[in-house]
Amino acid sequence: MTVNNDISTSEIEKMSFSGDIENVEDTKVEQMTEEEIRAEKRLVRKIDMRIMPMTAIIYLLCYLDRSNIGNAKILNSSTNDDLLQTNNMTTYQYTVALMVFLVAYSLFEAPSNLMMKILSPPKWLGILVFTFGAICAGIGGSKNVAGTTALRFFLGAAEAGVFPGMIFYLSFWYKPEERATRIAGFLCSATLAGAFGGALAFGIGHMNGAGGLEGWRWLFILEGVPSVICGIVIFFFLPQYPESASWLNEEEKKLQLTRMGVNCSHGGEKLSWEDAKHTLKDLRLWIHYITYLALGVGVSSLSLFSPTIVQGLGYENLEAQLFTVPPYACAYVVTFAAAMISDRYKARGLVAGTSFVIGAISFIVQAALPGEAFKTRYAFLVLSTCGVFAGLPALCAWVSDNVRSTTAGSLASGLNIAFTGPGQIIGVWIYRAQDKPLYRLGHGINAGFLALGAILSLGLHLHYRRLNKKLEGTGEARWIS
Repeated sequence: MTVNNDISTSEIEKMSFSGDIENVEDTKVEQMTEEEIRAEKRLVRKIDMRIMPMTAIIYLLCYLDRSNIGNAKILNSSTNDDLLQTNNMTTYQYTVALMVFLVAYSLFEAPSNLMMKILSPPKWLGILVFTFGAICAGIGGSKNVAGTTALRFFLGAAEAGVFPGMIFYLSFWYKPEERATRIAGFLCSATLAGAFGGALAFGIGHMNGAGGLEGWRWLFILEGVPSVICGIVIFFFLPQYPESASWLNEEEKKLQLTRMGVNCSHGGEKLSWEDAKHTLKDLRLWIHYITYLALGVGVSSLSLFSPTIVQGLGYENLEAQLFTVPPYACAYVVTFAAAMISDRYKARGLVAGTSFVIGAISFIVQAALPGEAFKTRYAFLVLSTCGVFAGLPALCAWVSDNVRSTTAGSLASGLNIAFTGPGQIIGVWIYRAQDKPLYRLGHGINAGFLALGAILSLGLHLHYRRLNKKLEGTGEARWIS
């Protein structure tokens, strides 16, 4: 089979990014034949089989290790063996421990993504996963507030590069219209981790006292060790770049280059400080970052306080752990479906905006419902969890869709995720102990930020559509709206 290839590697590598629409050039690729379309489908399936299972496992472990502190807070509280009582932590000190994780997470995301460009994805991701697994297990040995808080900071620094790094990594393998579904493929691991984490905490809670250790210590240890093992596997076996993949033949490498076109990222490209400067000065991208910040409030508050919110619905101790499972299980299905719609119709803004609206309405209803409406409040907790997580893949893919160089993609992806940090810091403070069991303040703040996110994402959608109308009849590349 002969592969049409009008784009040389050197031409792509010379492309530079500019935030100006006039400077976004279109590189034309000949229409693929039917045979080439079938070959492309086979190639994408082959890449999926190599890439997606490992990225899903990485993010499941990452999310499990960061959010298990929410389970540890109430695990075996009826016997005074939970994290707070064992380590003599106040609720305020617990919240500070949550916050320092997010501070480190925000500070190290963009630098970590640039480090991945220097070292290569398999090596840097392997180091990060090994490190955060070891730190998570170490929290199980902490004896006081200072130790727990310090380890949470280092955990945040280690986990900071994982999510933006994997989004950047996927840009080497997938076209823009393929990315949201693949991002959902590993991002849904977060919702799976929420469901799995609750079920795992329920089981580990019965180990309380085994080996002289409290149940929450076993929780951190048993969830940290698999990450250490996984980090070693990633370092040696995660595929690097398409152009250097030994499991792709030369024909497949040419096809990959052809199908990616202008959106192709290359492992061989060096860091461009000129591209970095353009990326930092592009106001359009800053609107993306603020939109993602608005979502960060809901993501962190639900991830860390779901067991606490469920407790406020009338469920206690181990039962509260078990009832955190359904919201995340439903969110898993909804998030994946939303990502597929986002890819199929290239409707990032509409999908994200709709998710924001659903989440905002659900939180408003929870804040307004009377305390005795337990079942209704729980149903809207499920709906709000779906609303918060469903927009994540579209928002993550959207930024890298609309940049034109490897450096820009690396920096923009890192900054986009880093901006969740301030939002997540807000999220850790809004579900206050004095507001239980209804938590009206927390629900209200979540609703407000989600409403802001809806306005910004739908505004960006309209902005890109307006820019694309101006490009009609030209040969320039279209923006993904």
